[in-house]
Amino acid sequence: MHRDLSLVADIGGTNTRVALARGSDVQHDSVRRFSNKGASGLETLLERYLDELTPGDLAGACVAIAGPVRDGVGQMTNLDWRVDREGLGAVTGARKLAVLNDLQAQGHALNHLAEDDLLRLLPQPKAPAHAAKLVVGLGTGFNAAPVHESAGGRFVPPSECGHISLPRNTPAMAALADKLEASHHGFAAVEEALSGRGFVRVHRHLHGEDLDGVEIISRLSQGDEKATGSARLFTDILGTVMGDLALIHLPFGGLFLIGGMARAITPWLEPLGFAQSFRAKGRFSGFMDQFGIAVVQDDYAALTGCASHLGHMTPV
Repeated sequence: MHRDLSLVADIGGTNTRVALARGSDVQHDSVRRFSNKGASGLETLLERYLDELTPGDLAGACVAIAGPVRDGVGQMTNLDWRVDREGLGAVTGARKLAVLNDLQAQGHALNHLAEDDLLRLLPQPKAPAHAAKLVVGLGTGFNAAPVHESAGGRFVPPSECGHISLPRNTPAMAALADKLEASHHGFAAVEEALSGRGFVRVHRHLHGEDLDGVEIISRLSQGDEKATGSARLFTDILGTVMGDLALIHLPFGGLFLIGGMARAITPWLEPLGFAQSFRAKGRFSGFMDQFGIAVVQDDYAALTGCASHLGHMTPV
């Protein structure tokens, strides 16, 4: 019997990670990674996990999904899975149950990150503890979520920023948007360029080469001219979009970039002009210096955020 343990899970478009947590502390030796391919749904993976670890009775269960969540029901954006509290409770037997958007979970993790977990891209100016923050996810998809501190606790509203319009600030961006519109239902969304598969599309658009993201990054590390051109356009779009989001949400407490694609492209962001693209807001360019940006390097942050969120819930 382990009534002090909770189950937490982070469901991406490709893989699902499941772990046990005691309070807000994820038990790292309990983390398991499952491929989503071929699984009929989350319940199947959770049953496999519970059969393997046999943790006994659980105090709570919280999952973070890459997709919109409304009233405890989530629909994966890049996977045909529906996740809800009822199904989560049936598998785990827990009373405290929550389904979060993955960026919401990342937002709840921020207070639990050490400075060693962060790689600073732009310095963070001094800001009060209650200053808003913004978590930006760059992985299989793209999304962002603001993080607000209030008298009632931390509030992280859901968002679907990946499906807003791709910017057309430069001829190169406009040409890419035109290409994506022609092949994506007449609409060029941010996520179609800013994501792992988006990076592949940018490279194909510029050079006509069908390479996967790993190969493009490998060539980039070798100084390949075509890969560098693809990374430069990708970086320009990323800086532009994050600058737009900063002006919308005013996260004076900082912007936090998370996700596998974010970590993969990080070494090239500074030399390829990310800061310049982020600050390129005309007469508001100087205003942009008030926003620090860091890359979150803790791969378990979403699991920690789920555990932290459970700690502030009452049983339903």
